[in-house]
Amino acid sequence: MEIRMASHGFVRIGVCTPATKVADVAYNCEQIRKLVAETPDCRFFLFPELCLTAYTCADLFFQPLLVDQARKAIVQLAEFTAEHRVTMVVGAPIAHRGRLFNCAVFLSGGRILGIVPKRFLPNTQEFYEERWFSSAADLTATELMWDGESIPFGNDLLFRAEGLPDCMIGIEICEDVWVANPPSGQLAVAGANVLLNLSASPELLGKMEYRRALVQNQSARCLAAYVYASSGPGESSTDLVFSGHSLIAENGTILAETERFRFDSQIAVADVDIERLVNERFKNNSYGGARSDASYRVIDFLLTDVTTERLRRPVAATPFVPPVEEERAHRCHEIFEIQTTGLAKRLLHTGAKRVVIGISGGLDSTLALLVTVKAFDKLGYDRSGIETITMPGFGTTQRTRGNAERLAELLGTGLRVISIDAAVRQHFADIGHDETVHDITYENSQARERTQILMNVANQVGGLLIGTGDLSELALGWCTYNGDHMSMYAVNTGVPKTLVRYLVAWCADAEFSGDISAILHDVCDTPVSPELLPPHENGEIKQRTEDKVGPYLLHDFYLYHVVRLQHRPSKIFFLARQAFGDQFTAREILHWLQTFYRRFFSQQFKRSCLPDGPKVGSVVLSPRGDWRMPSDANAAVWLNDLKQLEGVVGEE
Repeated sequence: MEIRMASHGFVRIGVCTPATKVADVAYNCEQIRKLVAETPDCRFFLFPELCLTAYTCADLFFQPLLVDQARKAIVQLAEFTAEHRVTMVVGAPIAHRGRLFNCAVFLSGGRILGIVPKRFLPNTQEFYEERWFSSAADLTATELMWDGESIPFGNDLLFRAEGLPDCMIGIEICEDVWVANPPSGQLAVAGANVLLNLSASPELLGKMEYRRALVQNQSARCLAAYVYASSGPGESSTDLVFSGHSLIAENGTILAETERFRFDSQIAVADVDIERLVNERFKNNSYGGARSDASYRVIDFLLTDVTTERLRRPVAATPFVPPVEEERAHRCHEIFEIQTTGLAKRLLHTGAKRVVIGISGGLDSTLALLVTVKAFDKLGYDRSGIETITMPGFGTTQRTRGNAERLAELLGTGLRVISIDAAVRQHFADIGHDETVHDITYENSQARERTQILMNVANQVGGLLIGTGDLSELALGWCTYNGDHMSMYAVNTGVPKTLVRYLVAWCADAEFSGDISAILHDVCDTPVSPELLPPHENGEIKQRTEDKVGPYLLHDFYLYHVVRLQHRPSKIFFLARQAFGDQFTAREILHWLQTFYRRFFSQQFKRSCLPDGPKVGSVVLSPRGDWRMPSDANAAVWLNDLKQLEGVVGEE
């Protein structure tokens, strides 16, 4: 399924480190052309600082011949952009009114659209730029005459893509980003969401990590993409070595980077999500309240769109779960600390030293129990104050019941086993419900009976009822209103289902050991189920949640992109195709995405009256926190956006 990049708000950008020879303009120009020609699926390219001459020409910059050759090469490259329908930004020395400037030259559609001079010139240690160049602060004109044409000249230029007007480009050069108040900050405030940096950054021990962090942080601070092109080892090695470390970052995340210390030309290509960046700024009132000290001139350029089946950017199938084990363990530790600290604070505030928690042997209640145990340990409370209650019903299996009871015993908590069979049957008789009819009344009567028991026991012992439901269940409304939906403090309310499993597994390895660890691993291997319907004849779980609502793997992906990134449904469908490949068919992805929207909209009323619980990540559905939505909002607009895809999916 091919899509046009601009239709989903993407811009494909190539950041380049071309092979270079010092002072050989013809060679350098040819390497630039070659790199562009060999990357036909990209239409926008950024090259390093002074790439036409090389950065390390030193006093050769005083030679008029070198500067004139660079000027001719710029004209040739401008013509090249028309022939290949590309846009490129290259670095060159530009002479103007008796001064020489280190400049970025913006080329598109066969024309020189603008020239941006460097503002901050390093002149310490190995750098001597003030020997050769003047700063942008020394400009005496805002236009430069070039073969009879007036070219915008200055660091007050912004470049706007005609095919995607939300794409606004700002430019700074090397040292500009290393100073206390980089020009890119003002460019971002003025509307630039793609920030380009033409650089020549010599390599030193530890500098790679610092450079990467600098680029990441500036992209995050500016809510922008930051594209950094750096000179390679073809630069002079008289006193320095250049590695060619070029990067593309988007809002704090590295999308692509080149391999260092390569003498051949390098390019890293990534698809920048302009739509996402615009939305991030919509939501950030600090950005909205920022003001620029300068005015900027906007220059339009034609950005040729790209048609693609595969995005050139990482699209995580599990956005809540880091793929690297070390990072995942760190995140689990942080989340667990947030959960336990939140509960501990609530216990201190209320003065309660007793809590009640219903345990089923499933993932959510197990995690809630582990959080409660560690919160008690943190406060120095006796674990016997934790009243765990398991309430076997019509669908309870021996596996889950056994794990629940054994876990409570090993953890040293109090344990009650209270069967709900008789109470629910009496309730069926009271309301005239046929027990053989396994409908929603049959299921929810059990859930509400369990909550009644838990609430009343909490009153009985003078304690708090700990909620066990997770973020994914809240998104789908997969919780019984005034049943497991309700508690006195919900410790899992910010944790999505895909992460719950990893948290329990992490606890098994990092926080507990022995028999407790073995039980926790078995809980992780147990199918997700509310166990409200009778099991199979062999005692195995019959009712599997994901058979009814769909795979949590997909729903957590949808949740992240709907709530955190605010993407439209058709874009989420496209991204899901990228993330899951052959794991799910296009029809399955579309079906469960439609299910997600229907449930997400129809079940908001449950989220509108949630009990308190800690926020642990960037996605939360608390009506007192990040998500405020009318309970009677209509999903038609979103479902119609997906309906347009049904014909396309049907053809595959």
